[in-house]
Amino acid sequence: MIGCQQADPTAQETGSAGKDTLAEESFVDSFLNRIHSSTQFHADLEDILERDTLKAITTYSSTSYFLYRGQPMGYEYELAAQLASELGVELEMIVADDIDQIFNMLNEGEGDIITYGLTVTRSRRQIADFTLPLNFTHQSLVQRKPDNWRQMKLHELEKVLVRNPIRLIGLDVHVRQGSSYNDRLLNLQDELGGEINIHYLPGNLSTDEIMKMVASGEIDYTIADHNLASINATYYRNLDIQTTVGVMQQLAWAVRKTSPELKARVNEWLKAQRKEDDFYVTYNKYFKNSRAFTTRVKSQFYSKEGDKISRYDDLMRAAATEINWDWRLLAAQVYQESRFDPKTKSWAGAVGLMQLMPKTAKSYGYSKLTNPKTSLEAGIAHLDYLDAYWSKHIADSTERLKFVLASYNAGHNHVQDARRLAEKNGQNPNLWYDHVEEALLMKSQKKYFNDPVVKYGYCRGEEPVNYVKEIIERYRYYQEFVPEEVSS
Repeated sequence: MIGCQQADPTAQETGSAGKDTLAEESFVDSFLNRIHSSTQFHADLEDILERDTLKAITTYSSTSYFLYRGQPMGYEYELAAQLASELGVELEMIVADDIDQIFNMLNEGEGDIITYGLTVTRSRRQIADFTLPLNFTHQSLVQRKPDNWRQMKLHELEKVLVRNPIRLIGLDVHVRQGSSYNDRLLNLQDELGGEINIHYLPGNLSTDEIMKMVASGEIDYTIADHNLASINATYYRNLDIQTTVGVMQQLAWAVRKTSPELKARVNEWLKAQRKEDDFYVTYNKYFKNSRAFTTRVKSQFYSKEGDKISRYDDLMRAAATEINWDWRLLAAQVYQESRFDPKTKSWAGAVGLMQLMPKTAKSYGYSKLTNPKTSLEAGIAHLDYLDAYWSKHIADSTERLKFVLASYNAGHNHVQDARRLAEKNGQNPNLWYDHVEEALLMKSQKKYFNDPVVKYGYCRGEEPVNYVKEIIERYRYYQEFVPEEVSS
């Protein structure tokens, strides 16, 4: 805490593509009819820079965006964060609950860019512009091996598996209607000259969730991009993904056709990224590291499988009630302080989950700070003190929270210095963002920490400013992924 010197949805079939005329209707055609009947949203790079936020549309999946051990993660999330940093703006992740609606969300202005591995198709190019490809893959048939596959010889196993796509004629294959997998199956029917029984699943199911349905026996076949199928098959060992049903295709992000400057800037960034090793390290982290994937999927702290942030969730729930906090906000602070490691000790001597100095904890009657419950109780006592202190100065509780967090990190005296400095410079001493936080940053410069209104000298203001920003940002992620109440 030291920053300154102190004084499962169920699958539903909607019919066979060969028999249901509604199923034959083109997703793209129906979408085009909708957007042509209304004014398309306009916002380009200049608008993003002016609002200081890049709104990235994605979806929850085992590779794109998820929460694991208290940290938002994912291939698309990491790249989107890097892009936002390159643009000098904040990142806001917009989650598409229904993947089939992701292009609607883009063109209606809910986000600026789709940061999700979309297969680039001719029909999709009619409704959005695509960036340079992030990578390439082909589509594979995902099927379940027989229950006794481990006892079978290779030639016996090959005989029962679908190896030639022509054998899909008459079989039931489940996909989302708005997916490129559906487009591929419809084209495959024409190529093969026979009907595949295509059944449509809800758009709120991710591809990895659909593959899990194949592994569990709920459905028999689906189609997936091979890179995604490959990493999932390392965990679901009874899945076979070796039958190719499509040619090599590009995977890219998408922007509105009304955002040419954004597209150009993203492409410029991607060209530079392709020359960096980290770009490929990030890809391998999510699509090649099978051990990490398996560990993650098995974990109760993985948001796609459970609703836990850490092993101390129950303790944090109980502690947070003492100060009327959402426990997920407290969890965001605990992660910032200790990464949920109760044995952590800082260079300055702060100890435990809440990283309090022993002297501070002792003033509230607490010791043995490596005990998680004790550390949380001591931290709550200090937060309660800070809230009482700041309630005399900052009436709005939402605004006051930022001052409390900054004071937890740097001490309330340095924050009061920043308020006086802000007021002297014509800023609002009762507002954090763009006002007091800027003044706190000034306290690392001699010109300002020697100012007569500054009573407590130098402060490395960048640390408490980032502290507040990162905790509030992480809290938003926790709100997205984890319910406030425990499900019964």
